[in-house]
Amino acid sequence: MDRDERVVRELVRAHGQTYAEEAGIRLKDTPQPLYRLLVLAHLLSARIRGSIAVATARALQEAGLGDPRRMAGADWQERVDALGRGGYRRYDERTATQLGEAAELLTERWGGDLRRLRREADGEVPELRRLLQEFPGVGPAGADIFLREAQRVWPEAAPYLDRKALQGAERLGLPAEPGRLVGLAGSTEPAVLAAALVRAAVDKEVAEDSLDRAG
Repeated sequence: MDRDERVVRELVRAHGQTYAEEAGIRLKDTPQPLYRLLVLAHLLSARIRGSIAVATARALQEAGLGDPRRMAGADWQERVDALGRGGYRRYDERTATQLGEAAELLTERWGGDLRRLRREADGEVPELRRLLQEFPGVGPAGADIFLREAQRVWPEAAPYLDRKALQGAERLGLPAEPGRLVGLAGSTEPAVLAAALVRAAVDKEVAEDSLDRAG
């Protein structure tokens, strides 16, 4: 096993938890988990620590805001309060509005079911990425986060290693080429590889730990 393979193996072994898993989302190709992933991607795309975004996604779920109809029907202050309980205070008022508007759009245009958005894209990943950005608050970064995680259940998106994941590869001294990274990862799921690489990109200690483990 060469150096790059060892680095990838140790990175995935120690830091290969997806953000959906961390947020308690059991990702399946069904409406509620996909919606919760969309909300998580929205939260993670802001300039805020990932741990706060994950905690806030959990707080929204605990507040009963885990489906688009409930989110759209909630009082604005209810959404603000749930965001605050998760620690998402810097962007809470704007995000509360965006979450309500996004939930209304999902309900009205796609019947609350992101699988319908997937069907509209007809297997075209660029179109998936474009449609996701129609949700208020979900820009290019949010769409990338969603697809990085959703490739686990939407195989047409795999392998999805976006710019942030490739930044992690560069920090680890790995080739910043999706095909080569997938090859180095062997049987590791692309979603797990992508999450681990992103963790290395956003946290220098993750990268250093993985390099130390690889020897």
